[in-house]
Amino acid sequence: MVGKALGLLVLLGDEPRGASAAEISRRAELPFSTTYRLLGSLTRDGFVDYEPDGRRYHLGLRVFQLGQRVSNHHGFAGTALPILRRVTEETGEATILSVRDGIHHLTVNKVDGPQTFRVTSDPGHLGALHTTSVGKALVAFADDATRAQLTDELPLDPLTEHSITDREAFRAEIELVRRRGYATMDEENELGMRALAVPVFNAQGHAFASLATAVPVFRLSMEALVALVPLLQSAAAELSARLPQQ
Repeated sequence: MVGKALGLLVLLGDEPRGASAAEISRRAELPFSTTYRLLGSLTRDGFVDYEPDGRRYHLGLRVFQLGQRVSNHHGFAGTALPILRRVTEETGEATILSVRDGIHHLTVNKVDGPQTFRVTSDPGHLGALHTTSVGKALVAFADDATRAQLTDELPLDPLTEHSITDREAFRAEIELVRRRGYATMDEENELGMRALAVPVFNAQGHAFASLATAVPVFRLSMEALVALVPLLQSAAAELSARLPQQ
């Protein structure tokens, strides 16, 4: 039952507007009575909020509290934030820190630039590995076994007309990232956006996180982004030295 309850929390995390018990029951493929009982228990404990007017459930503040504790434990909040802020001060653009979560990347911290055009990858966002610069960096600099498994089995669903969907093309892209030491995204994940990411290495020389600068295409060329590689690599080295590497 614990696993089923946690599964409901994961489903609610994909529903920013919340969901009804019936909707959650269908998505979880659980009997309505079981879903309703679990939601009631989660609501009483503060992990889920219930909106009577719309009869919809949302993630509760207890989930946020636990997430903050995890973030603090890994240094993503207190330790990483000043470094991300410094990068953004120099670039004037958004700086993003991500880790791998299964077949996705998870945004763990972000600092927006002073511009009015915001990057939408906020902390807690789960994104594709094959269409993002942070994701490609995490794949390319994973340990050999993980990298081989991901390049062989990762779903390559298209998000834009520029997304890589061919298996051999993806393998070639990952090898290019390894040779260059950085990964790029040019409207592959979201039209109008491009990004560049570098790995954050652990003591074994594998990426446990990746650091990116993301910009709208009208504001910065890919060549201008590539010019930021030394800055990002310096910040990534500092993160590598300061962050716990569990």
